[in-house]
Amino acid sequence: MKSLMELQIGESLEAVQLEPVSRISLIKYAGASGDYNPIHTIDEEAKRAGLPGVIAHGMWTMGHLAKLFTPYYDEGFIQDYSVRFRDMVFLNDVITLQATLKELNGNKMNFLVKAVNQHGKEVVKGNVLFHMYE
Repeated sequence: MKSLMELQIGESLEAVQLEPVSRISLIKYAGASGDYNPIHTIDEEAKRAGLPGVIAHGMWTMGHLAKLFTPYYDEGFIQDYSVRFRDMVFLNDVITLQATLKELNGNKMNFLVKAVNQHGKEVVKGNVLFHMYE
């Protein structure tokens, strides 16, 4: 694995593919986050809300994006993190997490991050500012 210090602008971190989205993972996330909106766990409630089925919490997907940086926490930390939710994540979707170095300014690295489903559709897109230790 390459050190972040070796990364050049335009290069990407190793992508992370998540296990297919399961109802139990969404139930666990609801308990951990306190977001018990039933559109995230109960089919009938999701359909009553006009959705085709249960959808993952947006923050569930956003939180997983931080996994891209887990191998590098000995080199620095996430200083800032912002995303836009672009599409819904459904049960059994397979999400791939990606990060590309967009800008380097001293010890601060700006990454474009995104989560893409099995159909190649971006479901979350944003930026992570990674602060390298000096």
